[in-house]
Amino acid sequence: MSSSTPHYKPNLRDLYFNLFEFLDIGQTSLGKGTFGDLDETAARQTLETFAHVAVNEIAPSFSEADHHPPVLKDGVVTLPPLLKRAVQAYYDAGMNLLDLPASMGGLGAPPTLGWAAFELIAGANPAAAFYGLGTLVARVIDMLGTESQKRRYLPAINERRWIGTMVLTEPDAGSDVGAARTRARHVGGDVWEIEGVKRFITSAEHDASENIVNMVLARPEGAGPGTKGLSLFIVPKFWVEEGGQLGERNGVVCTNLEKKMGIKGSVTCEMTFGDGKPARGLLLGEVHEGIRQMFHIIEQARMGVGIKSMATLSTAYLNALAFTRERVQGSDLLAARDKTAPRVPIHRHPDVRRMLMAQKAHAEGMRALILFTASIQDQVALKGGHRATEAAELDAINDLLLPLVKGYTSEKAYELLAVSLQCLGGSGYLSDYPIEQYIRDQKIDSLYEGTTHIQALDLLLRKVARDGGATLQGILGRVRQTADSNLGGQELAAERAALGQALTDVETMLGTLMGKLGESLYHVGLQGNRVLMALAELLIGWLLVQHAAVALERTQTHPSDKAFYEGKRASARWFCREVLPGLAHAARMVEQSTLDLMDVPEESF
Repeated sequence: MSSSTPHYKPNLRDLYFNLFEFLDIGQTSLGKGTFGDLDETAARQTLETFAHVAVNEIAPSFSEADHHPPVLKDGVVTLPPLLKRAVQAYYDAGMNLLDLPASMGGLGAPPTLGWAAFELIAGANPAAAFYGLGTLVARVIDMLGTESQKRRYLPAINERRWIGTMVLTEPDAGSDVGAARTRARHVGGDVWEIEGVKRFITSAEHDASENIVNMVLARPEGAGPGTKGLSLFIVPKFWVEEGGQLGERNGVVCTNLEKKMGIKGSVTCEMTFGDGKPARGLLLGEVHEGIRQMFHIIEQARMGVGIKSMATLSTAYLNALAFTRERVQGSDLLAARDKTAPRVPIHRHPDVRRMLMAQKAHAEGMRALILFTASIQDQVALKGGHRATEAAELDAINDLLLPLVKGYTSEKAYELLAVSLQCLGGSGYLSDYPIEQYIRDQKIDSLYEGTTHIQALDLLLRKVARDGGATLQGILGRVRQTADSNLGGQELAAERAALGQALTDVETMLGTLMGKLGESLYHVGLQGNRVLMALAELLIGWLLVQHAAVALERTQTHPSDKAFYEGKRASARWFCREVLPGLAHAARMVEQSTLDLMDVPEESF
C-alpha cells in the first residue's frame, strides 16, 4: 500500500442496506417528530459527502499522529498538522451539526443517521473522531443546564467549535468512580472551585480549539461517600463570562500526557485542577445529581466506542480482502501436487476464505446490532425522550443493548483484527499496511468507558435485574418469533433452526446462572462475560437471519445487486453454522461452573 493511499475503506453499501432496506428509516424516522426535514435522498447524499471527507481529509492523519504524536510543553499540547486539519475538516463539513437538534442550529438527524456518520469518522481516524465531543457536551447542557448556563455556553460550543471532555477517572480510583477525591467548594451562585487530579482524560488539552469545556465529577464539601456524593461541574479551560465572552485562563492544567500503546493522536491527559490558581466551574443545572447527569455522556460514549471497534474491524476486513485478491501465491489446493499449476490469488485458498468470512460476518453483524440499537434510540426520541413515560419500554431495551454494543464489539473486534492481519501474512506485521496500527488503536476499546466485565455486571445486575428480566424476555420473544416463523422460506430453514437452538441454549444459560445466584454472587463475576458474549451473538444471529430474508427478496427485485445480496446470505449462513452452535458449549460451561477458583490461595497464583 502506498503511503499516499488512504487506508480507510468505508462500507457505504452495508450502511445503506441497514438504514434504508432493513430498518427503513426513510419511513420510520427521517422527517418525523423533531427529526428535521432530511429525507432518504438527502440522508444518502449526506453519508456520501461524509465518506468522501473521511477518506480524503480525515484518514490521511491516521498514521501521522501515530508516528508524530501530540507534544506537551509548559501545559500546552500541540497536535500534528494533519490531525489539526482533520479536526477542522470535521467541522467544515458540518459533521458536528448532523444530529444536533434544529432548536440548537443543527440538522436534527435521528440517532440512526448520526451514528452511521460517526462510523465513517471513527473508521478513518478514531483519534480525530473524539475531538468532536463538544456536540455531546452541548446537548447535555441543553438538556440539564439552567437557562443561564445554556446562554453562556451553547452558542459558542456550536458556532466557535469548542471541544468537550468527560472527566471522571482519578489515579487512585480507576473504575471505582465513587472513590473519587476531587473536591468542590461553593463560592457563590452556581460557581464552585474544583481541586484535585484526574487521569486518562481524552482531549482535555490541545490547540485545535480556542476553548475546552470539561464536564467534571467532584465531591462538594460535606457530601456523602460513593457515587451518590458526586456532582457534575462545567469547568472550562478559559473562563466564560455570563454573556458568553472568553475570560481569563482557568486553573485547570495538563500536567502529563500518557505514553500509550496506540491511538496516540488522541491526547490522554492527567489534569490538575486548582493547583496555584482556582479552577472555577458551574454546578450543572444547580442540582447535585452528578453521576446521573454524567451517565448521559457515558452512555453515548459507550455507543461510540462500540462503533469505533466495529468501524475498525470493517476497514481492516476490506483492506485484508483487497490484499488477498491481489496477492498471488501457491496453486489451488486441488492442484497442489501439480508443480506446473498456475499460481492463484490467495483469496482462492480455503483457509483465507474462512478468515475473510469470519471478519465479514462479524463486521456486518456488529453493524446490524449497533444500528438496530440506534433505531430504538430513534423511537425513544419520537416518543418524547428517555424521561417520557411513553418511551420507558423502548428506553429499557436501549439500556439493555448498550452493554452488548460496547462489551461485545470491543472484545470480539480485537480478536478478529488478528485474523485480518493474518490474511496479509508477514506483510501484515509491517507498518506499510494499517492493520498493525488498527490493533494497537482498537485495544483501548475494551478498557475505557467501563471494562468488559463492568459491562457484564451492568447488563446482569442492573439492566436485567431491575425489571425482573422482563425487558430481556421481550427481546428473546422477538428472537423466538423469528425462529418459529417461515421467514425466508425453505432457503433459510437451516438458519432459523440454528437460531431457535441458540435461543434455547441462551435461555438455559440464563436460567442456570439465576439458579446459582442462591449460592453466591461470585457466579456472576465468573460467568458474566460469557453470558454477555452469548447474548450478543444470539442477537447478531437473529439480525443476520432477518438481513438474509430481506436480501432474498431484494435479489428478485434488484438483480443488478445480486452479488451484494448473496454476500448477505453468506454472512448469515456462516454465522449460524460457525458461531451459534458455540452457545451450547457456553451454556454447558455455565452449568458446570464452580467457585473453586475463589478458593485458590493467593500465593498459589
